[in-house]
Amino acid sequence: MAYGEFANIYDKLIYEDIDYDLVGDRIIDLCKENNIECEDYLDVACGTGNVSINVAKYFKNTYAVDLSDDMLNVAFNKFKKNKIKAKIICQDMCELSLNYKFNLITSVLDSTNYITDYEDLISYFKGVYNHLKEEGLFIFDINSYYKLSTVLGNNIYTYNSEDVFYTWENVFEEEILNMFLTFFVKQDNELYEKFEEEHFERAYKEEEIENALNTCGFKMIGKFEGYFNKDVEKESERIVYVVRK
Repeated sequence: MAYGEFANIYDKLIYEDIDYDLVGDRIIDLCKENNIECEDYLDVACGTGNVSINVAKYFKNTYAVDLSDDMLNVAFNKFKKNKIKAKIICQDMCELSLNYKFNLITSVLDSTNYITDYEDLISYFKGVYNHLKEEGLFIFDINSYYKLSTVLGNNIYTYNSEDVFYTWENVFEEEILNMFLTFFVKQDNELYEKFEEEHFERAYKEEEIENALNTCGFKMIGKFEGYFNKDVEKESERIVYVVRK
């Protein structure tokens, strides 16, 4: 399963590339702009909880869902450390069943691209729709088709630090980006442990996403380049959708 052993070093590798404060602040600004009551919040595919924690500070009740137990363990410890109460649930984002409704649901940092089957995408959007209160807001982002097919597609990357070395090999074929990651992580005994992970992301065109949202009954509020108030352009790499029930 993706994000197994990787969960333990995820923040070390990703944190410097993502401004989690910016993401959280933008989400809260969008809530204010759309008069969302800060009562009940759900973060789907929450990972290690970096965004959940920033947004949860403004809400009375928080749920955090992810398919990876390893990621949820890290998230649980962060919530505890930050004295934020949250219900942590291991569940497939395409099969949401929480018996609760929310004012705000988020799914950030290209989690949606991990849904590689279009019918599963519909199931995911329907599940989110059914878990929103009337007029509730759903904010999510995708890696754009341009980014997956052109920027990341068929390229090899390496990363080297004192504690971690990894290679990242990509193959883009038939709308799917296949990512092979090989890690060497320094242990307490000064030796390096090797482990491998394989990830798949689907490159969705904007019209595919928007047709799926329309099918599930969502109303489009806005579409932006990343977590900025900027219009999407041809070479935008991250697209943020803001939709309403």
